[in-house]
Amino acid sequence: MSEINIEEIKVELSEWIQENWDPDVTVSEWWKRLSDGSWSATSLPVEAGGRGWSRVQSAAVMSTLFAHDVVGPPTGLGVMLAAPTIAIHGNEDQIERLIPPILDGSVAWCQLFSEPGAGSDLAGLQTRAVKDGDEWIITGQKVWTSGGHIAEKGMLIARTDVDAPKHQGITYFAFDMDQPGVEVRPLREMTGRALFNEVFIDEARVSNADLIGGIGNGWAVANTTLMVERSSLGSGGPQPVSVPAGVKAGKLLGNRLGTKVGDHVLPDDGRMESDGGRGLDVRWLSDLAQKIGSANDPVVRQEIVKLHILGEVNRLNMLRAKAGGSKTGAEGNLAKLAMSELVRRSRDVGNLIIGADGMLSSSASSFDGRVQEATIFSPAPSIYGGTDQVQRNIVGERVLGLPKEPGPNKETPFKELLQN
Repeated sequence: MSEINIEEIKVELSEWIQENWDPDVTVSEWWKRLSDGSWSATSLPVEAGGRGWSRVQSAAVMSTLFAHDVVGPPTGLGVMLAAPTIAIHGNEDQIERLIPPILDGSVAWCQLFSEPGAGSDLAGLQTRAVKDGDEWIITGQKVWTSGGHIAEKGMLIARTDVDAPKHQGITYFAFDMDQPGVEVRPLREMTGRALFNEVFIDEARVSNADLIGGIGNGWAVANTTLMVERSSLGSGGPQPVSVPAGVKAGKLLGNRLGTKVGDHVLPDDGRMESDGGRGLDVRWLSDLAQKIGSANDPVVRQEIVKLHILGEVNRLNMLRAKAGGSKTGAEGNLAKLAMSELVRRSRDVGNLIIGADGMLSSSASSFDGRVQEATIFSPAPSIYGGTDQVQRNIVGERVLGLPKEPGPNKETPFKELLQN
């Protein structure tokens, strides 16, 4: 890992921004510049287009982009999950072929893990992959697929051996979403939006060259993806404004990738809003309390401070783990649990501040409806990325050494297990 310090990173990136930022270039061109400069995902290894930097160093990159009011690198599951997983488990060809389009924002990814009968027990998945020459034929159903309607590629796990134990007969693929046999149906949430989807796969195909990590090793590869997901969901801090990645996303959203990048820079007062995943920002809640006149209420003040402390404890715990401090092996799980609690608490603090206004719809609210929107969304973080119950089970069994729940012998072939 590079020993470059935070101030050196800020100076280097600030100078690079001065030379390269141009609000008149397209979003695609700006992202290409970030990718070519190895600024899109600095935590990735150098050979995967990153710089091999720690979370602390990478956070300095994001805060510097934020401070300079420039659009950040591509967002989404490609950068967050696919690229780190491929960097660890992919071969040289896969790293060179699959990661660059992620980092320059030209290809968006989704996660094809959960199934109607395999959510908490993900290893019980039923989607099959059957070898056919140099390809695999995929048939099955996935659910809770975030961004599946705008993704070109998917991180797919499928069963390749029903005679093996359920954790050993799974293989991980980089799957093309735009092909015959793939149908994506949106799942409408109580927020009125459809972030998640059902994906029906009927004899779709994937090349053997896109098999990640080896046949039957999909559970280990998937656990890398899940570990990165939980750590990423649990981490906090300001982020530069960005727009969705992917060519399809650009088409669906009015071809944003071809628009001027300067059109996507927001004023300072719009940059710290809730992102729908980490809840309402403490600074925004404090400003709201000042605006309403409840900032001197001791209960309101105490709850805001509690929320701030919980966020700081989680942030510092993650930084300590990434810096090589005390590790339990469950830092990602603990961070995911903390994030769920932060969202719930920020919801409660927001409603404490606005009082009876919280019973109104967002459109009827006197305070722009953000608290109502956060309230409706707040149950989701305790479910996505692995439920809070799953995280607690992992901590209990793998860290505290508590006995596993009763079940069949782990060496039982999958085809002999009771299904559903």
